[in-house]
Amino acid sequence: MSDTTTTAAVAEKPKKEKSPILFGRTGSLTKAITNYCPGCSHGIAQRLVAEVIDEFEVEGETVGVCPVGCSVSAYNFYSCDMAQAAHGRAPAVATGIKRAKSDNIVFTYQGDGDLASIGMAETVHAATRGENITVIFINNAIYGMTGGQMAPTSLPGQVTQTSPYGRDTDAAGFPIRVCELLSTLDGVALAQRVTVDSPKNVRAAKRAIKKAFQYQIDGRGFTIIEILATCPTNWGLTPADSFTWLQENMIPYYPLGVYKDTGAAEKE
Repeated sequence: MSDTTTTAAVAEKPKKEKSPILFGRTGSLTKAITNYCPGCSHGIAQRLVAEVIDEFEVEGETVGVCPVGCSVSAYNFYSCDMAQAAHGRAPAVATGIKRAKSDNIVFTYQGDGDLASIGMAETVHAATRGENITVIFINNAIYGMTGGQMAPTSLPGQVTQTSPYGRDTDAAGFPIRVCELLSTLDGVALAQRVTVDSPKNVRAAKRAIKKAFQYQIDGRGFTIIEILATCPTNWGLTPADSFTWLQENMIPYYPLGVYKDTGAAEKE
């Protein structure tokens, strides 16, 4: 075969089409590599928030507030404006930002030790005032960043660094069910508990976050989405076993569902 024939054969060979991109980095997330432990739910939850920001096309009008805890890293991962708050004070900081910039979407991203312990006063009073902000509440039933101490949401009998024989309800009281508590307040427009342990529940969690943002856009008032999450490192479990523990222990104590929805109530 001559060189001419060989060249023609190569030229006639059809070019391979590029495969379409079916899944990629969410636009509202930076290219930073997350520092969460394997099996931690923070990465899933943060991506869902970012996807909702993208879908509403409000990245340039969104401000996130992160306090102390594992959630403090989130300002490295979101490409929208972010502010850091002192431990527990995210709802207060978010209140100030929203009142100053009422057209912006303002959300907090908080853990259970932060929100339900040192920040409980800020949470309750922002909720009862009906502040038009959205709270993303990660409940993994333990203090994560500071070493695995008992949190306000740690389960009865749960072993932690400060309850090595299990949480004793006679001495430490019972866990706080945040959605149930806040749903009694008039200023709350939406209180819903979700989780991210399966594709079905991940989709449901995203719908809940999207509804919360929509309610904020509509000016309905305070919205909170509680996400039951894992903490394999401080629970002392493998990533796979931590999801099993969540399903068998956390969900029965913290049932998933909508605890208050003013939009749904209006339709009835």
